[in-house]
Amino acid sequence: MALDLIAPSILSANFAKLGEEVDNVLAAGADIVHFDVMDNHYVPNLTIGPLICEALRKHGVTAPIDVHLMVKPVDRIIPDFAAAGATYITFHPEASEHIDRTLQLIHGEGCKAGLVFNPATPLSYLDYVLDKIDMILLMSVNPGFGGQSFIPSALDKLREVREIIDDSGLDIRLEVDGGVKTDNIAAIKAAGADTFVSGSGIFGQPRDGDPHRYDSVIRRMREAMAAVGR
Repeated sequence: MALDLIAPSILSANFAKLGEEVDNVLAAGADIVHFDVMDNHYVPNLTIGPLICEALRKHGVTAPIDVHLMVKPVDRIIPDFAAAGATYITFHPEASEHIDRTLQLIHGEGCKAGLVFNPATPLSYLDYVLDKIDMILLMSVNPGFGGQSFIPSALDKLREVREIIDDSGLDIRLEVDGGVKTDNIAAIKAAGADTFVSGSGIFGQPRDGDPHRYDSVIRRMREAMAAVGR
């Protein structure tokens, strides 16, 4: 079973002190830096681009950077994020005219590739490209804004994808994004996830009186996951 990874979403961080925020959350035990890239076309919000990714790399961030592209069309921006230092690049199948080609483009740029499924997006998109995917990201909210509540039906979808991955024998990470918090992360792991995106669930939580420390919330997440036998 893959090692469980915590991926704080910087969408909920303090952008006036972003380098410091990322340093602190990684020092507290997080594993991956998650980027929510929105274009105000595919989703009704506008967030960040490759310059932020490049700036964090220049700042000294060496942890994997997981770039979730909520943009349409998607192919144009992929090389820019790869050049800026992305590790994973994931995209929504609805945002690509040729899913197989987009996956090849990501791999050709030296990054790991993944598909993202909204709550109502069918998993049939996996049928012919599963062997080209390094990560499957299930949205447990409708994309566009941080701070939303977890959609419970996502647990059933997680179980279905977990079975697909296990039956395939392929090395594919199963990531979940949306409303992930200390009080539901155990159920999410039990349903099959191994990579956990959390924005407000980490950056928006009390930090024992110190606004720079995230140790407590990440420790509680680890303890909740450790209690799950899988």
